Amino acid sequence: MSASQSSAPLPEAMSVTLTINGETRQLDVLPWTVLLDLLRDHLGLTGTKKGCDHGQCGACTVIVDGRRINSCMAFAVMKDGARITTIEGLAQGGDLHPLQQAFIDHDAFQCGYCTPGQICSGVALIEEGRARTRDEIRELMSGNICRCGAYTNIVDAIEQVIGADGEAGR
Repeated sequence: MSASQSSAPLPEAMSVTLTINGETRQLDVLPWTVLLDLLRDHLGLTGTKKGCDHGQCGACTVIVDGRRINSCMAFAVMKDGARITTIEGLAQGGDLHPLQQAFIDHDAFQCGYCTPGQICSGVALIEEGRARTRDEIRELMSGNICRCGAYTNIVDAIEQVIGADGEAGR
């Protein structure tokens, strides 16, 4: 029996409530919609990038309930009730998040494609409080690939913010 002859109905859209960058949104999404596509295609939050679409590059990293995740690997319906922060939600008013400013200070980007995921991952890493050394920062950021090779500057930027918070330093 071909797909067009199948009598099984397609699943209907499901209602989810998400708090995205501080704004609570009630959304109807198809069950197979991944969080990345919901953010980019349904809400126009295009800062989060689609890289490999397999959870291997980290370009799609966002913060969900305080943890960094690859949004290409999470179904939106599974995040019902979650608090989500994207790169667009990090700045407060006209003030950049300290890590956004540190990326500028340290020229921690080249083409910029991976930068939103790198910054979101770095923000969550700092909030986790587990990174104390450059090697720990490198290891904990290893899920975020930079094809341009700005790794040293990315570590410098994260280290600057950790040092400013008094948690660690060089």
